Amino acid sequence: MIDYRQSGVDVEEGYRAVDNYKESAKRTMIPGVLNGLGSFAGLFEMPKGYREPVIVSGTDGVGTKLDVAFKMKKYDTVGIDCVAMCVNDVLCHGAKPLFFLDYLACGKLDAAVAGDLVKGVAEGCLQANSALMGGETAEMPGFYDEGKYDIAGFSVGVVEKSQIIDGKDIREGDALVGLASSGVHSNGFSLVRKLVPDVFEDFEGKPIGETLLAPTKIYVKPILALMEKISIHGMVHVTGGGFYENVPRMYPTGGVHGDSRGDRLVSVFKKGSWPVPPIFAELVRRGANPDRMFNTFNMGIGFVCAVAPSDAKTAVEFLTAEGFPAFEIGRVARGSEDVAFE
Repeated sequence: MIDYRQSGVDVEEGYRAVDNYKESAKRTMIPGVLNGLGSFAGLFEMPKGYREPVIVSGTDGVGTKLDVAFKMKKYDTVGIDCVAMCVNDVLCHGAKPLFFLDYLACGKLDAAVAGDLVKGVAEGCLQANSALMGGETAEMPGFYDEGKYDIAGFSVGVVEKSQIIDGKDIREGDALVGLASSGVHSNGFSLVRKLVPDVFEDFEGKPIGETLLAPTKIYVKPILALMEKISIHGMVHVTGGGFYENVPRMYPTGGVHGDSRGDRLVSVFKKGSWPVPPIFAELVRRGANPDRMFNTFNMGIGFVCAVAPSDAKTAVEFLTAEGFPAFEIGRVARGSEDVAFE
């Protein structure tokens, strides 16, 4: 006779993991939460004051950046990445993230490792002023290699219908304001891992893996605060696919909304208008195609806002004062290429 433990699933370890989760989630409780972890579903009351509230949702994972965490045996930052990848997307439409749920899967559960992963999720939720409402931990022996985990999640936010940001207000001549990234964030790691097989190699006086594990910045608080000061016409979360794939998504139809001649609103960026973190030059030195870097990575800009030219200086100064260095990095023009550099 065989029981669940003998099949590879340790229920007791699962209980210990959930206890760890509860402690982390407790830190993220905000007004609107009606129950805690342990119920079959999370209950959240819609904030008062909205006339026509629109629910905005986003989901994502961390990808193969997790492999760097496994090698470094450092598990408390990738949970921040998981939250950031979702809440920054929700933010692009002007929504305030309300709550988050995560999904953690592994071959053999270690409550301490899982606890660190969820601790990072809770930290990300705190940075986004969002509640960690619950999640799922799936132990699947024989499906995932022992010691390997996958983590994903989703965010739910709200925005007043009349205040949805969808790019319809972007005009020719608008300024593009870029917010600095913390580095590679959580994209392009299938390439990064080929270029950096040894995460313990020295880079700027410390293992390069530490630089690669710098968590994705969460832009929720400063951008929501900026929206109280100026009108933002469009926003971009620069993730996988870099500038070329993500920036056109700011416009109402993904950048292609001009006439048949291809004369449409496009984004023109000024080279040298922001500092590029050294890690990107290091990746090129190790063999990354320099002509494809903006197609793959954020290149030091994690978030972009399109604003009226008269508001650009205010945006840059406000965001920088909030601890999120920002730069006027380009403009909206008319042309045939969705993304161009000058």
